[in-house]
Amino acid sequence: MPIYLTATVKSKPGKSEVLKELLLILVENSKQEEACVQYDLHQSQNEPEFFIFHEEWKTQAGLDLHNKQPHIADFLKASAQLIDGQISIYQTDKIA
Repeated sequence: MPIYLTATVKSKPGKSEVLKELLLILVENSKQEEACVQYDLHQSQNEPEFFIFHEEWKTQAGLDLHNKQPHIADFLKASAQLIDGQISIYQTDKIA
């Protein structure tokens, strides 16, 4: 059963370009995972500090494995001082 996620993250003022570089590395590494179906990154046009991920994973086990990958830990460590607030993750049901 597919797993759908939307995740949002906001950079601190003046840090959006640095955070975007880290997010792009995260995308590149995550898309190489076997369970990854979709891992798209968007940036708000009106609020460039705001980033949104749309993800699809083949299974919950695949998502669990993703969350244990070194590139996730590396991202969290490298971005800790760049993020304004917390990363929000929403697991959703596709309805249309």
